[in-house]
Amino acid sequence: MSQLARLALAAVLAVAAPILSPTAYAAGYHAPRNGFGQPDLGGAWTNASLTSLQRPAMFKSLTLTEAEAVAVEKRRAAARATQDRPSDPKAGAPPAANDPGGYNASWTDPGVALGRIAGQVRTSWIVDPVDGQLPYTPAGRRAYVEALRKARNSWDGPEGRPLGERCILGFGSTAGPPMLNVLYNNNYQIVQSKDAVAILVEMNHDARIIRLTDRRHPDPGIRPWMGDSVGWWEGETLVVETTNFNPGESLRPYFGNSVLLSPNARVTERFTRLSASQILYRFSVDDPATYAQVWTAEMPLNAAAGPMYEYACHEGNYALPGILAGARRAEREGGRPETVEVSE
Repeated sequence: MSQLARLALAAVLAVAAPILSPTAYAAGYHAPRNGFGQPDLGGAWTNASLTSLQRPAMFKSLTLTEAEAVAVEKRRAAARATQDRPSDPKAGAPPAANDPGGYNASWTDPGVALGRIAGQVRTSWIVDPVDGQLPYTPAGRRAYVEALRKARNSWDGPEGRPLGERCILGFGSTAGPPMLNVLYNNNYQIVQSKDAVAILVEMNHDARIIRLTDRRHPDPGIRPWMGDSVGWWEGETLVVETTNFNPGESLRPYFGNSVLLSPNARVTERFTRLSASQILYRFSVDDPATYAQVWTAEMPLNAAAGPMYEYACHEGNYALPGILAGARRAEREGGRPETVEVSE
């Protein structure tokens, strides 16, 4: 085979590899059964990772070699070490009108490695489209930008602020579906019964209940937080379909994992145990109001030591009253809070 042919074949395989079926990924592995005879997904799992939903421009393909991945991880570790340095107690107050930034990054826990599925290093969770980008329609992108601008510039009361600030759901799309990784608290606990599966989300202690007894969704007027989830087993895979999303959670903002879902979106998730230490979490989003096609992503849920601890959001939630108090002061002084621009 010529060098050109080998390169062409490698390119084809690089694209084809991510769309293997879960059965192909898990070839030779049989998940243990729980007391109900189901594949056992129970336990604590984490999706903490340096990989994000969309592929950063620095990466030109879905996968990296192990050597390339290690080089990226070492650079990120060096940057993190710099961010972790203690603040200088002798530095004094920052100059007036300058943003002092964060004190350090010691309180964050985004992960230290790129995502690996069955040993394959991933540069994005999105596998379709192959460019690793969300396939917004023009109208969908405008809706996303407008929703983000509104969230960043709403000062009238708590109702206009993002759900994470209000301690209703975790920020980003941690609660899901789809369940995406963010800056910290990327842990999940799965508990199974004969008729339901519960997923406890560490961020904001959200709890998803997936019923296995009835695939019917409620009337469209009923729209709970995290939508309405029904599930069923297809061999080794738990399939979950979610509809009836609450309009209040359409925007899930978090850097490379930001996503917008219309209330009528349909999210289909698939959980397949690949080994004793990893679940393949694969999901597709069908949302014609926002996207030009159904898009698909997959990520690893890796075994976590546990246990999970309570995320006591409101007990330290000084930011929300501080934001609103600052806005009221600006109004008393005859001005308005500084507008936060959205770059797209």
